[in-house]
Amino acid sequence: MTRWVCPECDREFARTRQSHVCVPGCTVEETFAPHPPVYREIYDRLLDGLGPVHEDAVRVGVFLKSEHKFAEIRPKARSLSLALVLPRRVEHPLVSRTFPMPDGRVWHMFKLNRVADVDEHILDLMAEAYDG
Repeated sequence: MTRWVCPECDREFARTRQSHVCVPGCTVEETFAPHPPVYREIYDRLLDGLGPVHEDAVRVGVFLKSEHKFAEIRPKARSLSLALVLPRRVEHPLVSRTFPMPDGRVWHMFKLNRVADVDEHILDLMAEAYDG
């Protein structure tokens, strides 16, 4: 997929002049550096089995993109926050909030604390969001 690179922040987007908060990008390593090492292990587990992913890393987190943004992963003080956009509402014990979108899709917020939290159901949901 051809991506547009913002001349101000040097981050990649799907559409030319796509609306965004223009903040400098960084590396995934820099995003996770000030946080517990288990957060990076959880992040790596979440990407298991996905196809090509563009990792748009900024200080507050990593936005995962394939043809579109399908997930946001943000290190927080007490957990690693995973936000997935799915075509339907799903149930999972680690879902903390959901936000319906006007187009029928639903953002799901998960709180992850251990690598074991990334069960097969979450990996299936990651793949569903990726396929979008």
